[in-house]
Amino acid sequence: MSTTPSLALVRAAHPRQALVTAATLAAAAAVAGRPLREVALVGGTVLVGQSVLGWADDLADRRRDARHRPEKPLGNESLDPGTVWFAIACAVLLVVPLAVANGREAAAAYLTLLAVSAVGDRLLHATVLSFVPWVVGFALYPVFLAHGGWGGSGTTTPPTPTLVALAAALGLGVHVLLALPGLVHDHEEGERSLPLRLALRTGTPRMLVIASVWTGAVAIAILIAGRTVGLT
Repeated sequence: MSTTPSLALVRAAHPRQALVTAATLAAAAAVAGRPLREVALVGGTVLVGQSVLGWADDLADRRRDARHRPEKPLGNESLDPGTVWFAIACAVLLVVPLAVANGREAAAAYLTLLAVSAVGDRLLHATVLSFVPWVVGFALYPVFLAHGGWGGSGTTTPPTPTLVALAAALGLGVHVLLALPGLVHDHEEGERSLPLRLALRTGTPRMLVIASVWTGAVAIAILIAGRTVGLT
């Protein structure tokens, strides 16, 4: 059964990761006491930004996916790369004003996050520094939330260092967990990312347990910190 171009484009955007990330940030904004319209703005901004990152990732990996992940739209050529580039261009034109609507400081943090994630993943994905874009990107989420507002009027109050550090630690755990399913293919491609190096030392099952415990513990710590020291 053939896949329509529109559905293939949605699949290439990594929709589950995009929706989970957007919902999590929107929920964090709601817990921080932001008005409903600001919560919706945060969710919309992150959803569009995550779609950009998903498309960019699949474009970068399309030849690799053709060898190992033929079910992916760009890998099996059911989706034209030109269509994805056009979607990225449109999404960037949308995410910039959305980010700016959160406030200047919030926009700078989120657009920097997108740039670091896209460029860092492209250049560092196969190296021991593969964790850097994830750690930096996640550390910028509290900055984006703390400075966020409405109509371009953000705040000048920075996030607490505790939450920034915990968010960075969460990024490390998420990176390892998301990388684990593809480690066999990474090894076959000659890549040596941090998750692969760790898994070669500990074994993939043990690495899964360690990363799960780490990520769960950090998530709990974030909830506790959010209730005690707050976001800002």
